[in-house]
Amino acid sequence: MDVRTTDKSKLPSRHVTEGPERAPHRSYLYAMGLTKEQIHQPLVGVASCWNEAAPCNISLMRQAQAVKKGVSAANGTPREFCTITVTDGIAMGHAGMRASLPSREVIADSVELTMRGHAYDALVGLAGCDKSLPGMMMAMVRLNVPSIFIYGGSILPGSFRGKPVTVQDLFEAVGKHAVGDMSLDDLDELEQVACPSAGACGAQFTANTMATVSEAIGLALPYSAGAPAPYEIRDRFCMTAGEKVMELIAKNIRPRDIVTRKSLENAAAAVAASGGSTNAALHLPAIAHECGIKFDLFDVAEIFKRTPYIADLKPGGRYVAKDMFEVGGIPLLIKTLLDHGFIHGDCMTVTGRTIAENMEKVAWNPDQDVVRPANAPITVTGGVVGLRGNLAPQGAIVKVAGMSEDKQVFTGPARVFDGEEACFEAVQKRTYKEGEVLVIRYEGPKGGPGMREMLSTTAALYGQGMGDKVALITDGRFSGATRGFCVGHVGPEAAVGGPIGLIRDGDMITLDAIKGTLDVAVTDEDFAKRRAEWTPRTNTATSGYLWKYMQTVGPAVDGAVTHPGGAEEIQTYADV
Repeated sequence: MDVRTTDKSKLPSRHVTEGPERAPHRSYLYAMGLTKEQIHQPLVGVASCWNEAAPCNISLMRQAQAVKKGVSAANGTPREFCTITVTDGIAMGHAGMRASLPSREVIADSVELTMRGHAYDALVGLAGCDKSLPGMMMAMVRLNVPSIFIYGGSILPGSFRGKPVTVQDLFEAVGKHAVGDMSLDDLDELEQVACPSAGACGAQFTANTMATVSEAIGLALPYSAGAPAPYEIRDRFCMTAGEKVMELIAKNIRPRDIVTRKSLENAAAAVAASGGSTNAALHLPAIAHECGIKFDLFDVAEIFKRTPYIADLKPGGRYVAKDMFEVGGIPLLIKTLLDHGFIHGDCMTVTGRTIAENMEKVAWNPDQDVVRPANAPITVTGGVVGLRGNLAPQGAIVKVAGMSEDKQVFTGPARVFDGEEACFEAVQKRTYKEGEVLVIRYEGPKGGPGMREMLSTTAALYGQGMGDKVALITDGRFSGATRGFCVGHVGPEAAVGGPIGLIRDGDMITLDAIKGTLDVAVTDEDFAKRRAEWTPRTNTATSGYLWKYMQTVGPAVDGAVTHPGGAEEIQTYADV
């Protein structure tokens, strides 16, 4: 495309670049060094979540430059901009985690506003951390301009005295130190080597789970989401994405042509098969919501139930993202799921071809054990399970990847904590008891507000050797790095009077990941009496963004979304 052949009559940028009345607008573009030809080409937003907060984001600016080269090479005009990221590894274990899930909405909203305000025609979005990946994909389907997603890549594993380690080992080391099983000197040595490069946490935590989703749902180029951040091949993927987005403009292939009910099912299947993070059950409904597709926690859980668990990835398994990439990448996972009927092959992707067409030349690698064939799985059902019962009428979610079946049923008395800090203190002081179900409540989307993750607590329990001797439930979330019987997203949340807000110390709770149930031995009559005595609990979010978030956020079952979504749209941005 160039100034002589580009037809901008249906492109958003015509509102700022075409016609005599847009001379003032064009003057701003000339002021930045653009030529007449560049001004009249399609304008492509290159959105990056770059910042200096954490290693997951630090390489995104470099990768954005490669994207811009690709756009320019294909006769487009790239316009780079940045948005925020809140990195869970830094926010974990303190009040900063309240900013994590809300940051997903800020990312989607800020990308939308930048694209709308400057009338860009297409989007290449780069993201590297847990909430920035779904936030960027939400923006793409909300705007519905031709778009390609780029993952910043995973971190390389560290090495501690000859043993590969990840940040998960470090969180668990805190628990070991608390009980005297690790010296302060050893902890200091481990923290200096656990994270040796740029990139997001290397195991199948939330970032790599959503990276897997980006390929399975069709918004990312094949193989692009698996390459670690330090690998130079990332720049080749980025440049190709810049070129390909220009093809999508020419063919008018938009995100909602790609993200459909079937492709959402593909994404959920990839999560289950890879033993991915429970947070996917929050983010997939949110992405669907942007398209106007109903796809809630129970829909996700149904896919999880019928999908085999086949990727032996940490935290439940042995390998990290780098290992999977080097034996065949995410296409290896998708290929075997497709071959055995667990993936819809007719879904469109950003290559302009279907999933099945993308997979035609992917050969199975028999000389590896990172990914098993889908007909010879680690377990026949997915690594993530949905739960429902009188304690969770709106559902809950638990990750069972790596758990033996005899550990997937747990009954014990409730030990109730209003907030994570109180539970973490009990764990640090070892005032809890083996066999208890630790209940962390008032951490839901509204109650937190912000639905915090609980990795500090769960990792400390594992460090103390108690990871499989207690269970935890929360109306908040658990990190993708969490392992053990840890149930999150319990809904309705305590802040709106859900059952989790009414239970008391000693109530007997039964968690059954085999049957998919979460129940408490409290009768309907007793619940009614307790509800009559219950009063809402206040929190500190009386002003600022968290207050605004609390006013608009919906329940976890629907993805904790904050606006009416695609079902209520009259017009998408792409059609302005």
